[in-house]
Amino acid sequence: MSELNVGVIGVGSLGQHHARNYTEIKDVVLAGVADADFTRAQEIAAQHKTAAYADYHELLKHVDAVSVVVPTSLHHQVARDVITAGKHLLLEKPITSTIAQAREIVDLAGRNRIKLQVGHIERFNPAVRAAAPHISDPKFIECTRIAPFVTRGTDVPVVLDLMIHDIDIILSFVRSGVERISAIGFNPVSDREDIANARLEFANGCVANVTASRISVKKERKVRFFQRNAYINVDYMKPDVKVYRLTGDPKGVLDLAKMVEYTEPRIDKVEPLKAELLAFVDCILHDTEPLVTGDDGLRALQVAEAILEDIGRRKLKLAPGGAGPVPR
Repeated sequence: MSELNVGVIGVGSLGQHHARNYTEIKDVVLAGVADADFTRAQEIAAQHKTAAYADYHELLKHVDAVSVVVPTSLHHQVARDVITAGKHLLLEKPITSTIAQAREIVDLAGRNRIKLQVGHIERFNPAVRAAAPHISDPKFIECTRIAPFVTRGTDVPVVLDLMIHDIDIILSFVRSGVERISAIGFNPVSDREDIANARLEFANGCVANVTASRISVKKERKVRFFQRNAYINVDYMKPDVKVYRLTGDPKGVLDLAKMVEYTEPRIDKVEPLKAELLAFVDCILHDTEPLVTGDDGLRALQVAEAILEDIGRRKLKLAPGGAGPVPR
């Protein structure tokens, strides 16, 4: 396959950028876009001189692969239709609304030999890529992801909307099973949790503390890795990486200051979405495994669901007359 015909299903606030980036990728033709809001589809199609469709089934007749950028509640059905039509897909995160749906999509893609890449975009963040060679065996990870309130994404809890990005990053660096989860969450604005915090304890001893909020007065997206003799600070937004590493075995506080080596790895400031789409196109053209597989998306969702379950249990205990004592 020398040239790839692609499409985008759902061209809202994020999908429009999928369409834009595809037009800038070599050996790719944006064959069309589809949206239930046909006026919106026509608007984006006109910008890129391509075809507009109200029914994504019609778009599927003209493409080899698509980005699926629709609300999470629609992921399962649309992904099923794409796979059964024999088209490769990049499915935005979270992979689906439920674990059962995710398993079905992963299995269906495997049986039909379809490339399924899940849109965990922070894997392609230039700061994460620059930090990766310095991260070997983290013992403690601290993630903070906060943002002002917007209505987009409130069809799911903040755990599935924002926190799942950091869950995927953590799982990509900690190759160990999660043994224990302790979480709490609140929904002061929407019908689902807007703020959540989770502590993940892994079988290899690593502990991760993850905080997500979509009702903050500012934006912040950072992750910090602590490992033996090294501390790596990653700022997703700047993007920026700072590495502090001990060069010896200090015997006291005075020695410690002299043995800290500070570096700032070079950042290749490629737009993360473009890097993600380039990887998707590459895995199709060269018949390789996607960098973020369906199984990766499933694992992240499993951890996210376990977090939500623990939040639910604590809410039950905190309710007036709830079962059991208030947890400490």
